[in-house]
Amino acid sequence: LGRMWEEDVCDFTDVTVGVGRLQQVLRELSPAYGADVSPPADGRRILLLPAPGEQHTLGLAMVSEFFRHAGWDVVGGVGADGLDPFEVVRAEWFDIVGLSAGHHARLDWLREGISRLRQLSRNRGIGVLLGGPLFVLTPDSGLEVGGDLVITDGQNGPAAAEALLGARRGRL
Repeated sequence: LGRMWEEDVCDFTDVTVGVGRLQQVLRELSPAYGADVSPPADGRRILLLPAPGEQHTLGLAMVSEFFRHAGWDVVGGVGADGLDPFEVVRAEWFDIVGLSAGHHARLDWLREGISRLRQLSRNRGIGVLLGGPLFVLTPDSGLEVGGDLVITDGQNGPAAAEALLGARRGRL
C-alpha cells in the first residue's frame, strides 16, 4: 500500500480502507495466533507506543502480536492513544519500552521523551527499542535520540529485546 501510494496508483481513501481491512484481519487472527502462548516465568513486560502524533500504527500492532506470541506481557500497542507514557512507566514496571515513529518530525520528542522515560521509570535499567518507518530509513538516528536498539524488522523484535535485556543485565 505504501508503494502504491508513493506511485499514485491509489489515493488516500484506498490506503485508509486497505489499512483498515488489514487491521481488522490482524484483530480477528490475533486471539488464534497467541492461543498457544504461556507467559514466561520471569514475566517479561514491554510498553509499546507510537510517538505522539504518529498515525501509522499497523506495524506497531503487528509487533505487539510478535511480542505476545513470544510470551511477553504487552501494554500499549494500537489503541494506546490515551496512555501517557511518562505516567505509565512511573506507575508500572517494564523491562523495555518500544517506540515507533514514521517521520523526522518526531525526533525532537523522542530525544526528550526517552530521557524523561528513563528518569521516571520504576526500572532504572529500562531498555529502549525504536522502530517504524523512520528508523528503517535512518537506523542511526535511533541511537542519536537515546535509544538502545533499532529494530528494522518487527518480527525480530522479541529476540532483540531479549538480547538487550541480557546485555543490560551484564552492565548492571
